[in-house]
Amino acid sequence: MEGYFATEKTPMKAMILAAGFGTRLSPLTDHRPKALVPVGDRPLLDYNVDYLRRHGAEAVVINAHHKAAQLEAYVSAKGWGIPVSVRIEEEILGTGGGIRNTADFWDDEPFIVLNGDILTDIDLRAAYRAHCEAGRLASLVLHACKPYSQVAVDAEGTIVDISAAPRPGRLAFTGIHVLDPRLIERIPGPGFADIVACYRRLIMKGGGVGAFLSTGHRWRDLGSIPEYLAANRDWVGLRRVFVGPDAQVHPSVRFEDWAVVGAGAVLEAEAVVGRSVLWEGVSVAAGIEVLDSIVTAGRRIERPVCGSIR
Repeated sequence: MEGYFATEKTPMKAMILAAGFGTRLSPLTDHRPKALVPVGDRPLLDYNVDYLRRHGAEAVVINAHHKAAQLEAYVSAKGWGIPVSVRIEEEILGTGGGIRNTADFWDDEPFIVLNGDILTDIDLRAAYRAHCEAGRLASLVLHACKPYSQVAVDAEGTIVDISAAPRPGRLAFTGIHVLDPRLIERIPGPGFADIVACYRRLIMKGGGVGAFLSTGHRWRDLGSIPEYLAANRDWVGLRRVFVGPDAQVHPSVRFEDWAVVGAGAVLEAEAVVGRSVLWEGVSVAAGIEVLDSIVTAGRRIERPVCGSIR
């Protein structure tokens, strides 16, 4: 996921939606928030903050609920070169409620909201510019991606329906929103609110929600275990194998296809690792195979593992 650089910057503020329980990635998210699940050598959050910063974000706010203390501690210790803050939700507020809860963070300019479980190189500044020119309350960045094709758009670029299930001839939402601050007062509250339900109400009243169509980009939704493995495979790329700092790999260890080995891991003699992600501090006993699997932080593997999560 390296190398997503903007050629020019459009100053703006941005939000990363990261309060959810990460249910689709369980058990990876049982003990840490989804935003801190590692992809390659860094947490998912790092890629998204860097992505926003490179495209001109001057300040970022992240909402948090599930394992919020971990997220807050990570952000406090990290430096990205721009202010990054965490807004904790004592009770989870949903995507709409989370945005409403940050009302005091925004100024009078449009802002970006990014779903916290995607990786992409979509041209944010082009989407932001198109939104500003259209003057809508909201613009959703869409693309052609059949499994998620739920958004109908008319010839003028106005969204006319968001269905509950995919339908032929529709586009998919990328998880990138460009919003006018005036939208916040349209989000019901206090309490839980869904931003897509808010968009649907605006659509029923005759508009205000537009589309920006992106093409020729890379995009991945880390909403499932297979997608998580695929993201790591993409990240390691032609290197095939990544071994993190302070890891100990015996010379007789064999790697099959690709592998990501986290910091401080220990792979003993004649271990075999293939198409797998080992988080930090994992140890694999001598002669043991780990194939098509994910091993979470600090685990000791003494029996063969295939197609599972430990």
